[in-house]
Amino acid sequence: MEDHRGYDREEIFSKRVKAGKRTYFFDVKSTRANDYYLTITESKRKPNGDGFTYEKHKIFLYKEDFLKFVDALNESVEHVKTELLPDYDFEQFSNDESEEEEYNNELKWE
Repeated sequence: MEDHRGYDREEIFSKRVKAGKRTYFFDVKSTRANDYYLTITESKRKPNGDGFTYEKHKIFLYKEDFLKFVDALNESVEHVKTELLPDYDFEQFSNDESEEEEYNNELKWE
């Protein structure tokens, strides 16, 4: 008998954030009881011989912790931006995904 635990979770929403050799995935999934949770996955590309392997780390975030998590993340980021690196231009790293998607769409064969 095969074990299919964890494979029956429906993905509701997904957002990908590319960051150099890392990619972050934010995936909203549903449980069998029609509840929702968020998985945050960091995928890091590492050289392996002639190719690459991907090292993945995953966090499961449940609805009762959403606000606490977001508050702590925002507070931590603001601390770095205002107290530790007030003169640093964080906007230089902003990447408009719509421009990236438009570029990628131009490369598709029709």
